[in-house]
Amino acid sequence: MDGKVCIVTGANAGIGKATAVGLAQRGATVVMVCRSEERGQTARQEIIDRSGSQAVHLLLADLASQDDIRQLAQSLLDQFAQIHVLINNAAIIPLRRSLSVDGLELQLAVNHLAPFLLTNLLLDRLKASAPARVITVSSGVHRGATINFDDLQSERRYHHTDVYAMTKLMNVLFTRELARRLQGSGVTAYSLHPGVPSTRLSAHYAGYVGEGRASFADLMRAAQTSIYLATAPDIENLNGEYFANSRVQSSASDPAAAQKLWQVSAELTGLTNGG
Repeated sequence: MDGKVCIVTGANAGIGKATAVGLAQRGATVVMVCRSEERGQTARQEIIDRSGSQAVHLLLADLASQDDIRQLAQSLLDQFAQIHVLINNAAIIPLRRSLSVDGLELQLAVNHLAPFLLTNLLLDRLKASAPARVITVSSGVHRGATINFDDLQSERRYHHTDVYAMTKLMNVLFTRELARRLQGSGVTAYSLHPGVPSTRLSAHYAGYVGEGRASFADLMRAAQTSIYLATAPDIENLNGEYFANSRVQSSASDPAAAQKLWQVSAELTGLTNGG
């Protein structure tokens, strides 16, 4: 991975931090995207210490804010002439319904619309850097989910695990539609289930607020599929697929819903030309 620039969102903790360590260990230039400068700088130093690599950068953005995402994308384009891997890792599970600064339900904003917008804003640079990859962390819980296009904001009913599962289904369908649109471009897209170590996110999924208890070894095991998809040679023929344990797994596939989701997402993010 020497000379490869890899972006990891949500890299200050959990699986994201472990993913950044694994990529830095393999020689990649890692760009961490974090919300908190204090937590981000602490994590950056840990990543440097664990990997032995100084090529670890930190950029700040609140992925609940579309203005922040646009500023982040511009900073990435200004600072990095090439971008080879984008790992959309960040996710949240608020126990109660809340809204982003843009007035969008928060899980929808962070778990789906943020990857959608950031990916689209970086697509030209990814294409220019090809071969390149877009990797979006989903979850096995997507299999039990449906997308209610009449209530995307979960105004009628909000249950944190149901909405999380819906956004993880969106990750899978987004990846499939992105892959279709990128055919022949040199950029491929993949989604994945990372496993379920004890993290702050898994605590929220279980319905309580708490810190994770997973060891770093546990987190590294959970990060292996993301690292595999970023580094493995000769997986371009698996464009659009969903992975777990570094292998293709069955997943949702609904081309009509994927195309509808793309168009709705483009409207909600101001990419009115469809990206």
